[in-house]
Amino acid sequence: MIIYTDQNHADIPRLLALFEQAPWARGRTADDIEHMLFHTDLMVLAWDDDSLVGCGRVLTDYVYRASIWDVIVDQTYRGQDIGTKIINHILTHPSLKRVELFWLCTRDKQNFYEALGFSTKEQTGMVWDRNKQPPISDPANP
Repeated sequence: MIIYTDQNHADIPRLLALFEQAPWARGRTADDIEHMLFHTDLMVLAWDDDSLVGCGRVLTDYVYRASIWDVIVDQTYRGQDIGTKIINHILTHPSLKRVELFWLCTRDKQNFYEALGFSTKEQTGMVWDRNKQPPISDPANP
């Protein structure tokens, strides 16, 4: 039986193993994960006994906007509605009940998210990639 928890602390090695299964999350470090968790507003974890089998996290102002990140389900558990339940836990979480808009980015799971009520008609996002830009000088410290 899969149990869902909402907590911002997780066993980092287990989380790293889960992240390695998502092409866009591979190569993250334990130090970066720890820092990320400290600054995450909500994290939903899916457990099968003591095995971490899924996760999803949220950054939010708790009123207007929330961004959903890192929704990952262990490869051996896919097809069991765990991703759907993680998203539903996020969308119905008591601390997020005032949030007007939930945003997420995906490159290949549009059909999955559309089935949950997300729309591709709201495409307004842009990305600035630090690794692809020249350094910017800080105007406060020229």
